[in-house]
Amino acid sequence: MKKRFLLAILIFISIASSAQTIEGSWYGLLKVQETELRVVFNIVRQDTTYIATMDSPDQGVKGISVDIVSFVNSVLKIEIKSAMIEYSGIYLGDKILGTFKQHGQSFPMNLSRRAIEGPKRPQEPKQPYGYYTENVKFKNEKAGIALSGTLSLPSKEGSFPAVILISGSGPQNRDEEIMGHKPFLVIADHLTKNGIGVLRFDDRGVGESQGVFASATTLDFVSDVEAAMDYLKERKEIKSNNIGLIGHSEGGIIAPLVANNRKDVSFIVLLAGTGVKGSEIILAQQELIARASGASEEEISEYKKLNRNILNIIDNEEKNPDLKNIITNLIVSASKGSAPVELARQQAGQVTSPWMLFFLKYDPAIALREVKCPILAINGDKDLQVPSKINLKAIEESSNDVTIIELEGLNHLFQEAQTGLPAEYSKIEETFSPKALKIITEWVMKRVR
Repeated sequence: MKKRFLLAILIFISIASSAQTIEGSWYGLLKVQETELRVVFNIVRQDTTYIATMDSPDQGVKGISVDIVSFVNSVLKIEIKSAMIEYSGIYLGDKILGTFKQHGQSFPMNLSRRAIEGPKRPQEPKQPYGYYTENVKFKNEKAGIALSGTLSLPSKEGSFPAVILISGSGPQNRDEEIMGHKPFLVIADHLTKNGIGVLRFDDRGVGESQGVFASATTLDFVSDVEAAMDYLKERKEIKSNNIGLIGHSEGGIIAPLVANNRKDVSFIVLLAGTGVKGSEIILAQQELIARASGASEEEISEYKKLNRNILNIIDNEEKNPDLKNIITNLIVSASKGSAPVELARQQAGQVTSPWMLFFLKYDPAIALREVKCPILAINGDKDLQVPSKINLKAIEESSNDVTIIELEGLNHLFQEAQTGLPAEYSKIEETFSPKALKIITEWVMKRVR
């Protein structure tokens, strides 16, 4: 009798185990220091194996390919080698209890099938917008790629002045989506409601745009914006002599270069666009962020020393084919062995990428001196990424026709902020300061009449 009962239990366990399904979307909340990021794993069974992708909604990233997915004995394991991400968890039916690892650091993160609501974003416009929008494609003939975006017009019929929104550094979609915010959507909505047409587009290799982002430099993005200018000038709804550029962060480097390549740019707005060399910006922002994060002066001094050493090596060894290995060894040595070699190699890869090498050496003041159209340059005084004091002064000294405005209490994303730290971006409900929107709109309106 006991044997028969035991056999029944084993059969039940076997049936229950075979009924487990890991397929579908699993939602988790990753908490790293003061930052919370939503993570989604999308798992599909293919024959006898599983495939998956990962989304990071608050960073505007979707469909990251997963290299390894295994589900054995109720244990889920996921690995994304390029990002050094690992996840391991125990399946308990409607939830998974597990750990998220990246760069050797571990964080508890449980998953469930219930989607996690994103933070409130009260400024995001909801459809119907009350104005005309159109998904568009245009060709960059020079690069041989098609770029995709959204054109917003006050109405379907008529002729309007227009602006092109130029995103900051890193792969950005047309809304410049970051930390759950869509600043370009908010800016486009505000300008369009005030009679200005707006074109915003996915960076090359992002969203619906063609091309390869990883190998591109700022100069490549200049050609993308020029293609956008050519496209707008062909549209009958756009006043071809009233097209301006609004660039955020790196977009503020791109805009003056476009204006110098052609004479049909009516005006430029620099939203925390840099006015000093990239190497100076990097040193200043890392010091400010470290201090605001609570690092000691001794630690800050060590960071600065390491960064200066890296910059000196780049200056002297840029053409050296072994540059990445040299910087990797320097980072490992400076950490006294605490930094994993793979992490140091990844950091060295970032600092020696084509984009970064150009950014570090480029001096925006050269292009700013040649700009003939009016410029509005605004910065938040709590911007830790592009410090306003050194930045606005440099722009003012380099430009012939410029309006300089420092906005109190705003960070790099032009949000009302407490500290200005990037970790704060996602926690702030405001996407883009209304007072900044008002200043931009009023200034632009005076230039298009």
